[in-house]
Amino acid sequence: MGYRNLQECVRDLERHGDLIRIDREIDPCLEAGAVQRRVYRAGGPALLFTRIKGCGFPMLGNLFGTMARMRFLFRDTLRAVEKIAELKRDPLSAMQNPFGCLGLVRRIPDVFPRIVRSGPVLANRTSISRLPHLKSWPDDGGAFITLPQVYTESPSCPGWRGSNLGMYRVQISGGNYVRNREIGIHYQIHRGIAVHHAEAIQRGVPLKVNIFVGGPPALTVAAVMPLPEGMPEIAFAGLLGGGRVRMIHHPGMLPIPAEADFCITGMIEPDRLLPEGPFGDHIGYYSLSHDFPVIRVESVFHRHDAIWPFTTVGRPPQEDSVFGAFIHELTGPVISSVIPGVKGVHAVDAAGVHALLLAVGSERYVPYSRERRPMELLALANAILGQGQLSLSKYLFIAAGEDAPLLEAGDVPSFLRHVLERVDWRRDLHFQTCSTIDTLDYTGPSLNQGSKVVVAAAGPTIRELPTEVPGELRLPGGFDAPRVCLPGILAVRGPTCREYRECAALDMAALCAFFTENSPLSRFPLVVVVDDSDFTARTPDNFLWVTFTRSNPAADLYGIGAFQHCKHWGCRGPLVIDARIKPHHAPQLTDDPEIEKRVDALGAPGGPLHGIF
Repeated sequence: MGYRNLQECVRDLERHGDLIRIDREIDPCLEAGAVQRRVYRAGGPALLFTRIKGCGFPMLGNLFGTMARMRFLFRDTLRAVEKIAELKRDPLSAMQNPFGCLGLVRRIPDVFPRIVRSGPVLANRTSISRLPHLKSWPDDGGAFITLPQVYTESPSCPGWRGSNLGMYRVQISGGNYVRNREIGIHYQIHRGIAVHHAEAIQRGVPLKVNIFVGGPPALTVAAVMPLPEGMPEIAFAGLLGGGRVRMIHHPGMLPIPAEADFCITGMIEPDRLLPEGPFGDHIGYYSLSHDFPVIRVESVFHRHDAIWPFTTVGRPPQEDSVFGAFIHELTGPVISSVIPGVKGVHAVDAAGVHALLLAVGSERYVPYSRERRPMELLALANAILGQGQLSLSKYLFIAAGEDAPLLEAGDVPSFLRHVLERVDWRRDLHFQTCSTIDTLDYTGPSLNQGSKVVVAAAGPTIRELPTEVPGELRLPGGFDAPRVCLPGILAVRGPTCREYRECAALDMAALCAFFTENSPLSRFPLVVVVDDSDFTARTPDNFLWVTFTRSNPAADLYGIGAFQHCKHWGCRGPLVIDARIKPHHAPQLTDDPEIEKRVDALGAPGGPLHGIF
């Protein structure tokens, strides 16, 4: 049941026709990543590159590229994990069907790692320079490990029970790192490793770190799971993988999974920082170079038949989108037990995940009131923004489930339509103006800094949403090409933003002053000013990506008939979002044309990927 290692997984996928070998030489610099992205977009199989230019290790891409393959990998254990999540949501179900839970009892030992003295991963030693050096995008600052499993333990309370296994960016070349002796680690805020690092800094000691690559697929998935605090990822990996994780534990060393393909051991020095990046990230832009901790490399181990798994990230959807969907499938039903009153949440992948969160909640505070307005929803919104990685959400739209019992947060167009039919911009905008946002989001004034807004909607519909541009609509100079994105949402092309002023962009102020609350524009509750309105309105995903990855709520929200009353800001007409690219934003990712031609050749007749794309 489950896979002991990555080699078993590869053989199984190949046997079922869901993995192909590419025996042509592939360059890990740009080409491998471009191939993986192309095959992912085609819904294709996993890819085993057997000849990597400048490297003796094969590389495995697109392993988690489809939901069907993800479910296949964990077909023997998925139902048990789902059952445990169901018990978390409804503990009484065990009493109603006790025999259905007997199988879970047999799974309890799987959460405890099995301590062993040795394993395949320790068979060989190598160096950082001999590892596959994957570079995904033309302006990346070097090579990165894109599926690392970074293991740390609390310096004050060591042991696997308080360990953290997370997926944090690891740069292995470029920058100012000493070759083969130093690598960079970039972890975003609100990640488990930060607690251990803070303890080590407080004590003035290095933080021991092990970086695993490969091994049973359950380890990789466990490293990205947003587990409750106190539940170690190693335990979840055993549960998902269908067996206890065999961990090598020598005195003075952190544990190492015996079946991992590679392991890098090292230390994070308490006071050593170096510039890390740039790196093409999952929002669709480059995260720029900033000072981040440095790992002093001690050893690099690998097994005899080691395989280097990798992915690339970019504008969603990408392979990491499947991770997100899989996580939501497992954890979505639990949200109502974590935050009573919340019926569902959906982090919108097309908007870069943390930029936009949709939620359905209850509105029961004053059921006898003649006027329904958001009340309980605001309490729920605060609770949501206090939960783990949900706290990084920049825009939170929350609606009352009582108004539409079939409303689903995951149906983005329908959800937005529901909210825009009901929202009252005079009262339903609630800001946190100086807050933390995603480390990868550059819309705020500085790294990790930005704002949030909650849009809460409850009650009956108050407007009908237009679906066509009014024929009598006139725009001020510099603004043109109005296009309908979705019902009630209008994109307008604005002048290029060359000099950005927070909260006081003169052209945006002029646009809002041009209209009254009764003008044709005001039929649309939401207006988005963009650089290219044709592109923005072409697909719902384009609208989501442009609008929410290029705006900072406190700085970029304007309104027709705007007012401020007792510190509360609202508007009597449409809400206007400035979603133009600003001078301080990070550059957008673009493909290398020459590399794309090489990828085209692989899919041409006679090529190993012909018929896949």
